[in-house]
Amino acid sequence: MKKIRLGDYCEISAGGDKPINFSESKTNELNIPVIANSSDNKGIVGYTDEAKITQKSVTITARGSCGFPHYRTTPYVPIIRLISVIPNDENILDTQYLYYLLKLKPFRGIGSVQSQITVPQLEDYQVDIVDDINIQREIAKCLGSIDRKIEINNKINTVLETTMRTIYDYWFLQFEFPNDKGKPYKSSGGKMVYNEKLKREIPEGWTAIKLVNILEKVNRDFNYEEDVKTYDLSNMPTNSIAIVETSSSNNFETNLFSVKTGDLLFGSIRPYLKKAGLASYDGAVAGTIHCYEVKNKIDYNLALFTISSENFFKFAINNSKGTKMPVVASNDLLEFIVPYNEEIVEKFNSISISDKIIANVRQTNELADLRNFLMPLLFNGQVSFKKDIKYEK
Repeated sequence: MKKIRLGDYCEISAGGDKPINFSESKTNELNIPVIANSSDNKGIVGYTDEAKITQKSVTITARGSCGFPHYRTTPYVPIIRLISVIPNDENILDTQYLYYLLKLKPFRGIGSVQSQITVPQLEDYQVDIVDDINIQREIAKCLGSIDRKIEINNKINTVLETTMRTIYDYWFLQFEFPNDKGKPYKSSGGKMVYNEKLKREIPEGWTAIKLVNILEKVNRDFNYEEDVKTYDLSNMPTNSIAIVETSSSNNFETNLFSVKTGDLLFGSIRPYLKKAGLASYDGAVAGTIHCYEVKNKIDYNLALFTISSENFFKFAINNSKGTKMPVVASNDLLEFIVPYNEEIVEKFNSISISDKIIANVRQTNELADLRNFLMPLLFNGQVSFKKDIKYEK
């Protein structure tokens, strides 16, 4: 092991202003990620047409929640003082190895009001590294293989959700469910009738029901002597039903309720953040999250993809109360009206998506625990590699 000063081994720079050519969504012309000081969506806030950083690098958040590293392998543009760290020589300091080192021993910000990290501060930061580049690369390879599996699990969950949401839109919004000949109902001439509750036409034989008919709000008592996985708003992602992160019930003194695997969760505060999903563990849920269970199992998928739909979020926003921190009441949410047909609902529920998502979430957390267990052992030399390793790029 040897101690190094980061500034002697790396080029360190801070991001500037947002580029003139900028779009929040990716286009054919604007396809280079613009990255800011955020842990959400890998820090990506938009896209531009010309990269500033093209080498492999490590970005470090320098404002707010400081010191969080991210390994970058594709070109990007850093903004708002996001720090980029690029090793001067990959044969002396491996970039991915550096990422895991800074993840294990992050440099935290300085400041009493709002913490921040500056380039000179990070340049003076001293860390201990393995002198053998091949061992550096083996450590990075070992930990990187775990993170790649985690990323695959997350992508699978995204594909599952996107596929089911497409089916939901086709069947329950456009009414293009398969008719008795296996063809799309509405576009194949299926009879439509006007429904007064929905103020639109729905297929003949369908009804309109309120969510209260299929969902029930649950407030189960919680034992505060337990230390269990806990769902709170800060852990819930935006626009994703797969909730990977949880906190601990030990962080709360009040306002917790018991949650069961498969319960449906909806963030009651600032519904414009679009936080809704399902619980992958038994544990606890904060009172700022509405917790529901279905009254009939066949309604599960319909309920899940309704409360996480764009129309439902708009309904929640319109029915929320307050200006700075708008809150939507559960009773108001359960007034939402959906078109309903038991046969189609049961067919939609035959796809067991929740089991697959829950299994992926649990494996992802197990892998993350394994990675976090291995990191200090690898970097402290308690778990070692043979020195005669020949690394192949």
